[in-house]
Amino acid sequence: MLSFDLRLSTLNAAYSAGTLTPRALIAELREKAAALNSEFNLFIHLLSEEELAPYLDRLERLEQRDIASLPLYGIPFAIKDNIDLAGIPTTAACPAFAYTPSESATLVAQLIELGAIPLGKTNLDQFATGLNGTRSPFGKCRNSVHPDYPSGGSSAGSSLAVALGVASFSLGTDTAGSGRVPAGLNNLVGLKPTKGLLSTAGVVPACRTLDCVTFFTATAEEASTLLALTAKADPRDAYSRGNPQWNTARAFGTPAAFRFGVPSQLEFAGCSEGPALFAEARTMLEAAGGAAVEIDFAPFVEAAQLLYQGPWVAERYSVVGDLIGTTPDAVLPVIRDVLAKAPGATAVELFRAQYRLQALKATCDAVLDSLDFVLTPTYPRPVTLAELERDPIGPNSLLGYYTNFMNLLDYAAVAAPTAIMKNGLPWGVTVFGRAFTDQYLLGVADLLQRASGVDCVGNNALVAMERSAASNDRMRVVVCGAHMQGLPLNRDLSSRGARLVHATHTAPSYRLCALRPSTDGVRRPGMWRVEEGGVGIAVEVWDMPSAEFGSFAATVASPLALGKVELSDGAWATGFLCEPYGVQSGEEISEFGGWRAWLRRSS
Repeated sequence: MLSFDLRLSTLNAAYSAGTLTPRALIAELREKAAALNSEFNLFIHLLSEEELAPYLDRLERLEQRDIASLPLYGIPFAIKDNIDLAGIPTTAACPAFAYTPSESATLVAQLIELGAIPLGKTNLDQFATGLNGTRSPFGKCRNSVHPDYPSGGSSAGSSLAVALGVASFSLGTDTAGSGRVPAGLNNLVGLKPTKGLLSTAGVVPACRTLDCVTFFTATAEEASTLLALTAKADPRDAYSRGNPQWNTARAFGTPAAFRFGVPSQLEFAGCSEGPALFAEARTMLEAAGGAAVEIDFAPFVEAAQLLYQGPWVAERYSVVGDLIGTTPDAVLPVIRDVLAKAPGATAVELFRAQYRLQALKATCDAVLDSLDFVLTPTYPRPVTLAELERDPIGPNSLLGYYTNFMNLLDYAAVAAPTAIMKNGLPWGVTVFGRAFTDQYLLGVADLLQRASGVDCVGNNALVAMERSAASNDRMRVVVCGAHMQGLPLNRDLSSRGARLVHATHTAPSYRLCALRPSTDGVRRPGMWRVEEGGVGIAVEVWDMPSAEFGSFAATVASPLALGKVELSDGAWATGFLCEPYGVQSGEEISEFGGWRAWLRRSS
């Protein structure tokens, strides 16, 4: 029985071996989901056999050769019920709001075209306003592991569908943490991508300018696969953004020699286990080659407060305000209370808040500029169902302490499970970074997930794996001469935001010459690779924004060129090499072992 190991690789292997068919699996999952729904309230609409028939019939009609062309052949997934599936009502957890779309959301259509099978529409905090999963007329969603705790929200049912083993992955949405808090509470990976990276066409807005569609998966590797398949610009979505080449599937891997931020002001709200669990996650990253840097977290927290204390509440009201005005009882009281101040918001207040947000973003961006990512807890502490019953607002707000700022500041984030608390409740961390570093962050999440030793959903163990190096929106450049720190052409690097990583040597396979003086008066060396008689040349490794590399490459004058240089540790990076004609007319200086040594000697 494969119903609780629904990872993409497991199902692909079973389908390929002929030991499982999509029709048999979906029948089993429908039965299991129906049985679970009475306790967990995870589905608002579970697709009937008749509604599933077109998807299953399509797969059965495929020739064997066509099956291999569908990366998600027969993979079951669940859809948050604020995301359209053609012919199935979209409710946003409000029956009075419900409508039946004739067209699926772009992302849903993409997944179906790739072979995935929608199982149903999942429960949520009404209008995606909440982080706990209890604000729904279709029933409260309890935690997948512990009955005294909520599932987290607003993507409550979507997280439960994966955590309880009825879907391989699910779609949620995330405006304030709805794709990360439920992941943290249910031992899942929750990817909140860069805004616009996944299409939101066909999604009921919460805050249209901030909304993201998210993936819940058992593993970071699966989230990476799904993102690579679906991150495409969409003409249906005015907020859609193209995915840069540095953020493709090739960027997913194991990060090395990285710098990560850790808040100097950590909030655990009295949780006795949180500080030690967070320290363990930090230690895992340091053991993997990371250097922790303490950062001032105050500007991030202030930005988070703007989401519900500022005029962005009015953006939520723009979706549901007419319904509140005409049929107020159709909207839950707690949602009406959250939105109560929205009608009084003014354009003046909005612009003032935007100005403050922009100032905070400049401060926060400057912090991230010197880091590869930031590590935080996913939430300060878990809150109980009893707490939410007594106070629906305060405990819910606490869950968003580390999440509410993310979309306002336009960052990417991944929640990853790293521990189990003494009461059995999952616990985890979030890594976040600059926009379009999603695949790199998933690589960090993969590292954490494997280093922690915590089984993924279904008690399936993850083992350490050799992966290629992860990459993000910055790239390494090896310089051996006038571009080194303090030398005349270093300005070409520093003016593009490059920073020195370290000084090192090449592998002992290179020679060095002093080229003839150029017309600008700057002396340059030429380095070339040889099969025999090479030495290690002193070089510097610089890290620069990938977006700036093209203009930097344009400054390189012949006979110099950019190619791949092998370093003393066996790594390869882009660096300066010399064409043969320049070498032939240059002065051999390999015996000095580097450009600086030759400059000192020649002076």
